[in-house]
Amino acid sequence: MKIGVFDSGLGGLVVTKAFIMAMPEYDYVYYGDTEHLPYGEKTSGQILSYTIEAMKFLISQKCGLIIIACNTATSIALRYLQQRFIPAYAPDVKVLGVVIPTVEEALADNAVRVGVLATNATIRSHIYREELLKIKPDLEIKEVAAPELVPAIESNDFTAAEQLCAKYAKEFSDIDSLILGCTHYPLLKNYFRHILPSSIRVISQDELMGAKLKDYLERHIEIDIALSRRAEHKFLVSSLNEHYRKVAEMMFEKIDIEAVEK
Repeated sequence: MKIGVFDSGLGGLVVTKAFIMAMPEYDYVYYGDTEHLPYGEKTSGQILSYTIEAMKFLISQKCGLIIIACNTATSIALRYLQQRFIPAYAPDVKVLGVVIPTVEEALADNAVRVGVLATNATIRSHIYREELLKIKPDLEIKEVAAPELVPAIESNDFTAAEQLCAKYAKEFSDIDSLILGCTHYPLLKNYFRHILPSSIRVISQDELMGAKLKDYLERHIEIDIALSRRAEHKFLVSSLNEHYRKVAEMMFEKIDIEAVEK
């Protein structure tokens, strides 16, 4: 069985790279739904439907552990997948999200004010607020939607992205930690760290998810022993053009990326 990683586009390649760097011996299948990006502007019903289809595809690729790298899909679909879909469709498969590990990291330094920057759909779900308050009920939280960032990144327009970072950073001048709540946003972390005061921790998921997954497998030996270790890495997308190929190469220096045949 392989480790599957799902994202709404190509941003999850950054997190997949972190997984591979932390545990290169495992077999990985990455699937990016580039045909339907950006998820952040879709309805909850659309996001759930696309995510279920992605789960079916990764299960067909013999993935026994699937990480939904997309924060939007995690916020909208993860609970349903874990409680309803997976138990009925593939009960031996485990599906994880990225929100709870990120929340744990944001509160690691006893923050009292936390900011969340994410897509429209993730902010509408208030999943970060919900999980943060479970751990620290008196926490002050500021949530801001940034619908323009993912399109700028997927278009490889980092001049526009940098200008947008400066605009959004103004919203978070009085916090302790800033959660970059989208797997595309690690590509912008240096902009935020340069603009924001040095006292603000910028939580970027690429920097924590490798260690979090490794820790999870150490605590769940029954899953770990079922995973294959041939160091085979497959990268698939639902739609591929030359632009997407260039964006993928920017995130992952050497990558053989293929479109899924429908």
